[in-house]
Amino acid sequence: MSTPALTFPPELLLRAQGIRVALFDVDGVLTDGGLYFSAEGETLKRFHTLDGHGIKLLARAGITPCVISGRDSAPLRLRLRTLGVEHLRLGTEDKLPAAQALLAELGLDWAQTAAIGDDWPDLPLLRRAAFACAPPQAHVEARAAAHHITDAAGGAGAAREFCDLLLVAGGHYRRLLDQQMAAGAGA
Repeated sequence: MSTPALTFPPELLLRAQGIRVALFDVDGVLTDGGLYFSAEGETLKRFHTLDGHGIKLLARAGITPCVISGRDSAPLRLRLRTLGVEHLRLGTEDKLPAAQALLAELGLDWAQTAAIGDDWPDLPLLRRAAFACAPPQAHVEARAAAHHITDAAGGAGAAREFCDLLLVAGGHYRRLLDQQMAAGAGA
């Protein structure tokens, strides 16, 4: 049994206990917030593998990852499909009704919800979620609504930090780490 190197303040872990669903914004959270366009006008996005693995770990722990984004693009849909994210609402500027519909679909409520976002469209979710998080480059209003500001920037591990915090708070982190170590022991 390994001893995790990762720690969070106890008050954050208490606040994040009982979470069953995690809502993710995309631009500024799963990406660096920059918009890249090809010469043909195609939107290109850069995703970080740490964030993707964190989302997969959440799902393995029984915490449902959901994505709500004001934008929709083929690269985003491809990335979410490869991560196994089944619950998403893309191309929606009004995120609150989208989140409420997802929670109703899952039979969950705001007391079981964590959210990470970086700008005004995310504020209704951040303010209702039992646990709210924002990356350090988020707009000041999003940071003010957050219970935790990640050390890592959006698109560079912020989502993974959010996932790890939820995994530690839910008592899943050590088990998942031990499973990874056991899988690697046979290599």
